[in-house]
Amino acid sequence: MTDQAKSSAFESAYGFARSDVRLGNWRQAPWNVWAFRHVSELIPTARIAATPGMAEVPSVDPGDLLDRTFSMGVETATIREALHKTSTDALVVMKSGRVIADYHAPNFTSQSRHILFSASKSVTAVVAGILHGDGLIDLDETVSHYVPELDSSAYSGARIRDVLDMRVSLDFEETYQDPRGDFARYRRAGLLEPSVPGDTPDSLMAFLATLQKGSGEHGGPFHYCSPNSDVLGLVIERAAGQRFVDVVATRLWQPLGMRQDSYITVDATGAARTGGGFCMTPRDFARIGEMMRLGGVVDGRRILSQEWVSDTIANGSIEAWRAGKFVDWLPDGRYRNKWYQTGNASGAFFALGIHGQYLYVDPAAEVVVAKFSSQPEPVNNDLKRLNLALFAAVAKLN
Repeated sequence: MTDQAKSSAFESAYGFARSDVRLGNWRQAPWNVWAFRHVSELIPTARIAATPGMAEVPSVDPGDLLDRTFSMGVETATIREALHKTSTDALVVMKSGRVIADYHAPNFTSQSRHILFSASKSVTAVVAGILHGDGLIDLDETVSHYVPELDSSAYSGARIRDVLDMRVSLDFEETYQDPRGDFARYRRAGLLEPSVPGDTPDSLMAFLATLQKGSGEHGGPFHYCSPNSDVLGLVIERAAGQRFVDVVATRLWQPLGMRQDSYITVDATGAARTGGGFCMTPRDFARIGEMMRLGGVVDGRRILSQEWVSDTIANGSIEAWRAGKFVDWLPDGRYRNKWYQTGNASGAFFALGIHGQYLYVDPAAEVVVAKFSSQPEPVNNDLKRLNLALFAAVAKLN
C-alpha cells in the first residue's frame, strides 16, 4: 500500500490526517479519539510485560444490552445513547467473574491499548498495597524517608497515608486551561506537552522537588493533586529496589493473567508517570477490577491482601471528603487508597480518569465495568453523574 493510500485510509477512518495529531493537541477533540489509543506514538513509554502464553478470548456480543433503558432523575436513555453521549471508545461488563458484554467504537479492537489517565492512580495504589503487605512500605512513614530528594519540598512531612488519600497540604491546583501555571509545568515535566522557552525543570523528580506546602497541615481536607501519585510511584521504586514497570509486571500483571503487554508513559529520565500514564486493553483493565471484587484473589491465588481491599472499600474520612471540592458531583463519596467510594448501598467503588476513564466495581451485584472514553473536555461533572448512573443501571441488569 502506498503512503498516499495509507493516508487516505487513515483519514477515512478518523476524519483527519495522522500528521494533524501533535503533542500540542493530542488531548483535544477530534484528535484525541485516535491519540488516546496510540499514546506511544506521541510520548515516550516503558513496556509492562503481560503473562507469557495467555491469549485473549473472543469478544462477547452485547446483544440487547445496548438497547436497555435506564433513568437518571427525570430523564430516560438507552445504554447505547449514554455510550454515545459520553464518547465511549470501549466498554467491558463482567458478571460473577465472566465477561458478558464487550462494546468497541469504530477502529477499536480487543487489542487496542487506551490511556487510563488518572485511573492510573488506583492501579498504582494497588501496587503500593502489595508492597505494604510485604512489609516494604510503612504507611505512617514520611515520603522523604523513601525519597530523600523530596526532603526540602512539601512532601518532607507528609506520610504515605496522606499521599494515598489525597490529604497532602500542597500549594498546587489542577488548572487545565492555564498554560503557564504549576499544572502546565507538571505536564511538561512528564513530556505530555511541548516544552516552552525557558521551561524548567526537565524531569518529574525535579518538578516535584519544587512543590511547596499549602497553608494547612498534612492529613487535612481531601485535596486532589496528581503529583501525589507520581510521588507514590517513586516510593514504590525505592521500597522495592526495582523499576516501577518491573514491579508492576512481576507483582501484578503476570500473577493477574494480563493477556496483552501494557505500557506507561515516562519522563526524560525514564521515571514512570504513575499518576496518569498507564495504557492497556479494556479486558485487562477489567481484570484489575475483578481482582478487587474478589478481595485481592484471582484463580485461588492471593495477589493483594484482603485487609488492603477492605480498607479501600470501607474506610476513608467522610469529613475530609466533605471539606474537599469533589463533593458536588459525589455527595456521599469518600476516597481511600486512590479509589472513590460511591456511598451507595451496594458498596460500589471506582477508579476515575479525565476524559471519561472508569473502572467500576459493585461487590453486591458481582459486577465490574471497565470503560474507556474520549470525551472532549477533561472534566465534566454532568458526564460523571451520567456515567455513574449508567454503571449503577448496568449492575442491576440480569
